Amino acid sequence: MASLDVNWAERASSGSVYTLVTIVCLTLGGWLWSRRFRNESGSFAVFVGAIAGAYLGAKLLYLAAEGWMHCGIDLWLYQLAAGKTIVGALLGGYAGVEIAKKLIGYAKPTGDWFAVGVPLSIAAGRLGCLRYGCCPGKVCAKPGWFTITDRAGVERWPAVPLELGFNLLFIVMILPLVLRRKVLENSPFAGQLFHLYLISYGAFRFWHEFHRDTPTVLFGLSGYQLGAVALICLGSLRGISRSRKNKAQPS
Repeated sequence: MASLDVNWAERASSGSVYTLVTIVCLTLGGWLWSRRFRNESGSFAVFVGAIAGAYLGAKLLYLAAEGWMHCGIDLWLYQLAAGKTIVGALLGGYAGVEIAKKLIGYAKPTGDWFAVGVPLSIAAGRLGCLRYGCCPGKVCAKPGWFTITDRAGVERWPAVPLELGFNLLFIVMILPLVLRRKVLENSPFAGQLFHLYLISYGAFRFWHEFHRDTPTVLFGLSGYQLGAVALICLGSLRGISRSRKNKAQPS
């Protein structure tokens, strides 16, 4: 919920940092995408579809999960405008890519490149969360070596550092494959890295939500946990489909 004591200078500073990170990530991502697929006509539309779908999905799932709870309270317009979620961005971004591919008739897999850029962007965003204290973990009854202290002096579960660490660890694990393209193309992971990310992040986020300070909406689960289940299902089903296509292709 919104606090009655709002430091608008701090909010403005936080917004500026997030805006700068977003612009840098979008510019760098667009440049890398253009270089990787520069010889493939219309492929940049896939990148645009991913960004548009991610922003729409991030907003819609946030509104469904908790945004509606802010209506009518102090600063509710600010909350609705600023609120977004990574889980929704992943679901929406995937849909945006598939829609863009259908529209331009692009059939080649692109997920292996998103598998590095997406967790890297999420990690950059979590640095902002760490700096400004948003997306907190639950209050811990007793301080421990793992807890972090919020600005009110309350000991909390280290939600942001854990998610930051998860995304960086995933990048470290898959980067050797991504950098060796020929090895990746001839491995069972060809076209599967982003599906692997969806499944692993969905599982991590489902568990992690039990330790985050987010409202529950159904059967004791948060809206983000329901979205995390959708990520696991999406990654699994699309992974199976991709595996069948890989086996059907002549070696």
